[in-house]
Amino acid sequence: MRALILLALLIATPALAQSRAGAVRQLGVFQNWTAATFTDGGQKVCYAFTRATRVDVAGNVGAHMVQLTVSHRPDRRNVVAMRSGYLFARGGNARMQIGTAEFTGPTNQDSAFINDGTSVVQAMRGGREAMIRAPGRNNRGVVQNVFSLAGFSAAYDAMSRECPTTPARR
Repeated sequence: MRALILLALLIATPALAQSRAGAVRQLGVFQNWTAATFTDGGQKVCYAFTRATRVDVAGNVGAHMVQLTVSHRPDRRNVVAMRSGYLFARGGNARMQIGTAEFTGPTNQDSAFINDGTSVVQAMRGGREAMIRAPGRNNRGVVQNVFSLAGFSAAYDAMSRECPTTPARR
């Protein structure tokens, strides 16, 4: 049964890896988080993701559709993004809250990109849950998604070991 759940998680990984499902390699499952890697254009990409534990949005989108992802690419680290199963307001701004810390970032179609990823990751390491709010489609209400941070630190450490910081060339 656990193997089927893990296979389902790999098949339904975040959008950044969906088109490369055959190349996705799972690094481990850490409580509510999964760490994995794949290759994109010859470059290794590492990421950790979780699914929402609670989704408050019209249209009954299930929590299994909403994912929070942190990724490392050779040219960008600590990219924090959420992908939903619904559209956000055009030109909207998402707000992420972890404890008393708050972060913002733009929305684009069904995704939200949270700014200052390094500070977000630091807050996630010390938090219990993350809540992301954004304006709904056509600015009708506010959608809210809640994510457990249980296991985030271990998943982040696993992906960071797989994609370590590359020293600057001299």
